[in-house]
Amino acid sequence: MKMRTNPLFLSCSFALAAAAGGQTIPLLAPPQSGFVFPQKQTLTYAVDWRVFPAGTAVVHFEDTGDRERISASADTTGAINLIFHVSDRFQSTFDRAKGCSYEFDKQTVEGRRQINSTLRIDYGESKSILDEKNMVKGQSKHVEVPISSCLTDLLSGIFYASSQPMEVGKSFLIPVVDALHTVIVTMKVEGREEVKTPLGTFKTIRVQPTAEAGVVKNRGNIWIWYTDDERHLPVQMRARLFWGTITFRLTGNDSK
Repeated sequence: MKMRTNPLFLSCSFALAAAAGGQTIPLLAPPQSGFVFPQKQTLTYAVDWRVFPAGTAVVHFEDTGDRERISASADTTGAINLIFHVSDRFQSTFDRAKGCSYEFDKQTVEGRRQINSTLRIDYGESKSILDEKNMVKGQSKHVEVPISSCLTDLLSGIFYASSQPMEVGKSFLIPVVDALHTVIVTMKVEGREEVKTPLGTFKTIRVQPTAEAGVVKNRGNIWIWYTDDERHLPVQMRARLFWGTITFRLTGNDSK
């Protein structure tokens, strides 16, 4: 089993890393009036690869004044851990009123690959700034790329989407900042569905993130099931990729 791209982070971050292809970058719509992001909450997901337990993902929300901080971890377990070890840490900070991301940090351990990176979005200077270090090879990289407006990032985008109206048969656009590009993600609201997880059965709205380029288009499909209520809590996520299907199912939702 070959897993050069971390399957845990792949599905919960849209797996998008491609140019917007010259498209006009849409404005990031602010959260709906009255929508409240979690101020102190921890979501835990069991992760399966095909029919096998593959790992655990944990997402924690923290209120930091006018900003929201999301911390996430992804770790392989059991037999999958022996085949391809993953232990990743992510952190994102964004403006709760506007949705704009300010920083996205990653510390990734995936097999023999170990990369630490920080992506900062400087709206005053209209640029994103990436500092990355390969911990195995000792190589560093610094990249600055111009941006045009408020953007979300690969982690925050999943939960920013919760703040938007979800009407079956309609779509909304999210401009996502990546290390080298801005990616336009279309969130297609496909239908309603009842989903069973270890935490219970939920009435949900199924949303498919798509893009005109990148690994989503080239390698597979991703879906996110949000609760069909004002929270739009993601209770299940699935990535169907060329080497198999990865599914996240909510197992814990704690106010801590």
